[in-house]
Amino acid sequence: MDEESTVWNFEGDEHLNKASACTIRSFLTTLKENLNQNDDRPVIPLGHGDPSGFPSFRTSQVAEDAIVDAVRSGNFNSYSSRLGILDARRAIAEHLSHDHPYDTSPEDVFVTVGARQAIDVLITVLARSGANILLPRPGYPLYEARAVFSHLEVRHFDLLPEKAWEVDLNGLEALADDKTVAMVLINPGNPCGNVYTQEHLQKIAETAKKLGILIISDEAYGYLAFGSTPFVPMARFGSIVPVFTIGSLSKRWMVPGWRLGWILTSDPNGVLQKHKITECIKSYLDISSDVSTITQGALPQILKKTPESFHSKTLNMLREAADLCHARLKEIPCITYPCRPQGSMFSMVKLNLLLLKDINDDFEFCIKLAREESVIVLPGAAVGLKNWLRITFAVELSLLEDGLERIKAFTLRHTKTK
Repeated sequence: MDEESTVWNFEGDEHLNKASACTIRSFLTTLKENLNQNDDRPVIPLGHGDPSGFPSFRTSQVAEDAIVDAVRSGNFNSYSSRLGILDARRAIAEHLSHDHPYDTSPEDVFVTVGARQAIDVLITVLARSGANILLPRPGYPLYEARAVFSHLEVRHFDLLPEKAWEVDLNGLEALADDKTVAMVLINPGNPCGNVYTQEHLQKIAETAKKLGILIISDEAYGYLAFGSTPFVPMARFGSIVPVFTIGSLSKRWMVPGWRLGWILTSDPNGVLQKHKITECIKSYLDISSDVSTITQGALPQILKKTPESFHSKTLNMLREAADLCHARLKEIPCITYPCRPQGSMFSMVKLNLLLLKDINDDFEFCIKLAREESVIVLPGAAVGLKNWLRITFAVELSLLEDGLERIKAFTLRHTKTK
């Protein structure tokens, strides 16, 4: 039988393509493909949350030394245990306990390959037949991508820009039914840059309990709060409702490439154990990739010895950048700024397309901005809010200022004349 007459029995899974289309990476790839290669100016990346390549946002010396020490010790060349090295889990538990109303045990911690694997684990574990999950709009699209791939129905609840992006609790309740398994909360906010008050978090916890669902609290940007509202971990409300907290080194320590995250279980009433959720997490980790033992070996030193001055410096830089972003964007007539960022690395701003010519939506705005000004910002459609923009301000201040000036020039060029 020759090759042309062979009938092959395999084909790619279209669910992967559908899931991938939901991601921020997919949108950013398209924008980069539209850059003008003849523009000699530097490309200004205001579209993704990774400032680690900028000198001002280099990680701490303690973190770098800890990695070197772990390598040279010769103690971390073996396979990891499925849940993570015990010393790493103990260090995470101790690190998080100081801000919780009860002690956290290493048994409450699962070490993951960054926060992304933590999302994969929890979505997969919860994706039983017929189930649905409640996701914020706008939100981080990886949750939806993973849910699509896992055949878990997604229902979106709104965040309210006029109320500093608080959860629409009435809308949340209306979406839930007896097949709803969980809701996702992102605090500090990605993409909105908001930080929830303790009072609002308690209302969310009480609503989730009423609905009989658990909370996945994505705190990848935990403690990156530089405004008037202090960061409060959702784990404080674990006695009201079971909480899974997702955290990582990536954002607070500026090392996303080191790929170390965690899942923290906050459930003093034992609800998750009773319903075999923690057992399923352990089973998933049995068939999943392990975290680098080098990074795990370095973790106790990183968490215990990083000076507070490093974190304070980061917050000061983010605050200054957020203030600059707020001030410059307010000068642009076609952009509405609902509220000043309080945390994370992002601002969400609304486009008034009625003031613009030759631009029909947020995606076209971003395509033309990339082509004409070599500035990349993320269209709101990527995070579930059409005709908005997500702008990252965690870059060198001089680059940010240049980028905002280019955005202003671009909008003036495309503003309708009266």
